[in-house]
Amino acid sequence: MVRITQLRAKCIGCNACVEADKYRWRVSKKDGKCTLIGATEKKGWYSVLVEDDEFEANLTASKHCPVNIIKIEKVS
Repeated sequence: MVRITQLRAKCIGCNACVEADKYRWRVSKKDGKCTLIGATEKKGWYSVLVEDDEFEANLTASKHCPVNIIKIEKVS
């Protein structure tokens, strides 16, 4: 399993994560920030557990995020 976390409040809406994985990310029409689809919020951090096949695309999203608010980690 892979845990994806995002500090959404710091998002600038650059769309890099959406370009890396359109299945897991989208830009909110409400505030222009990127949203981690399927995530739950806790203390400002949004988190979701996904299958291993989503690791590479979201690692790319993390690397291309200009404000470094996306974290990817493998969990067992």
